[in-house]
Amino acid sequence: MKTLCSNLATACALLWLAAGASAAEPTGTWRTERDLAQVRIAKCGEALCGVIVALKDPIDPATGHPPTDTENEDAAQRNRPLIGVQVVIGMKPAGAAKWSGRLYNAEDGKTYDGNLELTGANSLKVEGCIMGGLLCQAQIWTRANSRPSS
Repeated sequence: MKTLCSNLATACALLWLAAGASAAEPTGTWRTERDLAQVRIAKCGEALCGVIVALKDPIDPATGHPPTDTENEDAAQRNRPLIGVQVVIGMKPAGAAKWSGRLYNAEDGKTYDGNLELTGANSLKVEGCIMGGLLCQAQIWTRANSRPSS
Protein backbone atom coordinates (compact mmCIF):
# COMPACT_ATOMS: atom_id res chain seq x y z
CA MET A 1 0.00 0.00 0.00
CA LYS A 2 2.85 2.36 0.86
CA THR A 3 4.45 1.70 -2.56
CA LEU A 4 1.11 2.34 -4.32
CA CYS A 5 0.70 5.69 -2.54
CA SER A 6 4.30 6.63 -3.35
CA ASN A 7 3.84 5.70 -7.04
CA LEU A 8 0.56 7.62 -7.18
CA ALA A 9 2.17 10.70 -5.62
CA THR A 10 5.04 10.50 -8.12
CA ALA A 11 2.61 10.15 -11.04
CA CYS A 12 0.59 13.15 -9.85
CA ALA A 13 3.76 15.24 -9.51
CA LEU A 14 4.87 14.30 -13.04
CA LEU A 15 1.43 15.17 -14.46
CA TRP A 16 1.49 18.50 -12.65
CA LEU A 17 4.97 19.29 -14.05
CA ALA A 18 3.91 18.27 -17.58
CA ALA A 19 0.78 20.43 -17.39
CA GLY A 20 2.86 23.40 -16.27
CA ALA A 21 5.37 22.89 -19.09
CA SER A 22 2.68 22.65 -21.77
CA ALA A 23 0.93 25.71 -20.38
CA ALA A 24 3.84 27.98 -21.42
CA GLU A 25 2.52 30.47 -23.94
CA PRO A 26 4.04 33.53 -25.57
CA THR A 27 1.46 35.86 -24.04
CA GLY A 28 2.81 39.24 -23.03
CA THR A 29 4.59 42.12 -24.73
CA TRP A 30 7.50 41.46 -27.10
CA ARG A 31 10.12 43.69 -28.76
CA THR A 32 10.66 42.96 -32.45
CA GLU A 33 14.12 41.93 -33.61
CA ARG A 34 15.25 45.40 -34.67
CA ASP A 35 13.35 46.95 -31.74
CA LEU A 36 11.13 48.89 -34.16
CA ALA A 37 7.91 47.93 -32.37
CA GLN A 38 6.40 46.20 -29.37
CA VAL A 39 3.70 43.60 -29.93
CA ARG A 40 1.31 42.40 -27.22
CA ILE A 41 0.29 38.76 -27.69
CA ALA A 42 -2.85 37.56 -25.92
CA LYS A 43 -5.47 34.85 -26.18
CA CYS A 44 -8.24 35.46 -28.71
CA GLY A 45 -10.66 32.58 -28.33
CA GLU A 46 -8.73 29.32 -28.69
CA ALA A 47 -5.89 31.03 -30.56
CA LEU A 48 -3.26 33.69 -29.91
CA CYS A 49 -3.29 37.13 -31.53
CA GLY A 50 -0.97 40.09 -31.29
CA VAL A 51 -1.24 43.82 -31.92
CA ILE A 52 1.34 46.59 -32.18
CA VAL A 53 1.22 48.53 -28.89
CA ALA A 54 4.28 50.78 -29.26
CA LEU A 55 6.69 52.00 -31.93
CA LYS A 56 10.34 53.02 -31.62
CA ASP A 57 9.46 56.16 -33.59
CA PRO A 58 5.89 57.06 -32.54
CA ILE A 59 5.88 60.16 -34.79
CA ASP A 60 6.63 59.98 -38.51
CA PRO A 61 9.20 62.76 -39.14
CA ALA A 62 7.90 63.24 -42.70
CA THR A 63 4.32 64.00 -41.59
CA GLY A 64 4.61 64.96 -37.92
CA HIS A 65 1.84 62.43 -37.17
CA PRO A 66 1.79 58.85 -35.87
CA PRO A 67 2.86 56.36 -38.57
CA THR A 68 0.11 54.72 -40.60
CA ASP A 69 -0.15 51.40 -42.42
CA THR A 70 1.05 52.95 -45.71
CA GLU A 71 2.24 49.69 -47.29
CA ASN A 72 -1.03 47.78 -46.81
CA GLU A 73 -2.17 46.01 -49.98
CA ASP A 74 -5.70 47.25 -49.21
CA ALA A 75 -5.69 50.96 -50.05
CA ALA A 76 -8.61 51.53 -47.65
CA GLN A 77 -6.36 50.46 -44.71
CA ARG A 78 -3.37 52.70 -45.51
CA ASN A 79 -4.49 55.59 -43.28
CA ARG A 80 -5.02 53.50 -40.13
CA PRO A 81 -2.47 54.09 -37.36
CA LEU A 82 0.11 51.31 -36.99
CA ILE A 83 -0.44 51.19 -33.24
CA GLY A 84 -3.36 48.81 -32.83
CA VAL A 85 -2.76 46.86 -36.06
CA GLN A 86 -3.03 43.11 -35.57
CA VAL A 87 0.17 41.42 -36.77
CA VAL A 88 -0.14 37.98 -35.11
CA ILE A 89 -3.33 36.35 -36.37
CA GLY A 90 -5.07 33.19 -35.17
CA MET A 91 -2.02 31.28 -33.94
CA LYS A 92 -3.09 27.81 -32.80
CA PRO A 93 -1.03 25.17 -30.99
CA ALA A 94 1.17 23.16 -33.37
CA GLY A 95 3.38 21.21 -30.98
CA ALA A 96 5.32 21.78 -27.80
CA ALA A 97 5.85 25.55 -27.40
CA LYS A 98 4.85 26.11 -31.07
CA TRP A 99 1.88 27.85 -32.74
CA SER A 100 0.89 28.28 -36.38
CA GLY A 101 -1.34 30.84 -38.04
CA ARG A 102 -0.80 34.07 -39.97
CA LEU A 103 1.48 37.09 -39.62
CA TYR A 104 0.93 40.56 -41.04
CA ASN A 105 4.12 42.40 -42.05
CA ALA A 106 3.50 46.15 -41.91
CA GLU A 107 6.82 46.77 -43.67
CA ASP A 108 5.52 45.30 -46.95
CA GLY A 109 1.76 45.26 -46.26
CA LYS A 110 1.39 41.51 -46.81
CA THR A 111 0.06 38.65 -44.70
CA TYR A 112 2.01 35.39 -44.53
CA ASP A 113 1.64 31.90 -43.10
CA GLY A 114 3.49 32.03 -39.82
CA ASN A 115 4.81 30.22 -36.80
CA LEU A 116 5.71 31.17 -33.26
CA GLU A 117 8.09 29.13 -31.14
CA LEU A 118 9.12 29.85 -27.58
CA THR A 119 12.86 29.28 -27.55
CA GLY A 120 13.34 30.48 -23.98
CA ALA A 121 11.49 32.31 -21.24
CA ASN A 122 12.27 35.66 -22.92
CA SER A 123 12.88 34.56 -26.50
CA LEU A 124 10.31 34.00 -29.27
CA LYS A 125 11.11 32.82 -32.80
CA VAL A 126 8.66 34.47 -35.22
CA GLU A 127 8.69 32.93 -38.68
CA GLY A 128 6.86 34.08 -41.81
CA CYS A 129 6.60 31.65 -44.74
CA ILE A 130 5.60 31.52 -48.41
CA MET A 131 5.10 28.67 -50.88
CA GLY A 132 3.41 26.43 -48.34
CA GLY A 133 6.25 26.76 -45.85
CA LEU A 134 9.06 25.99 -48.30
CA LEU A 135 10.61 29.42 -47.88
CA CYS A 136 10.60 30.98 -44.42
CA GLN A 137 12.27 33.95 -42.78
CA ALA A 138 12.57 34.23 -39.01
CA GLN A 139 13.16 36.89 -36.38
CA ILE A 140 13.86 36.50 -32.69
CA TRP A 141 11.70 38.70 -30.47
CA THR A 142 12.50 39.35 -26.81
CA ARG A 143 10.14 40.05 -23.92
CA ALA A 144 9.72 43.78 -23.46
CA ASN A 145 10.31 43.53 -19.72
CA SER A 146 13.42 41.32 -20.00
CA ARG A 147 15.83 44.23 -20.59
CA PRO A 148 17.85 45.12 -17.46
CA SER A 149 16.93 48.49 -15.97
CA SER A 150 19.48 51.25 -16.13
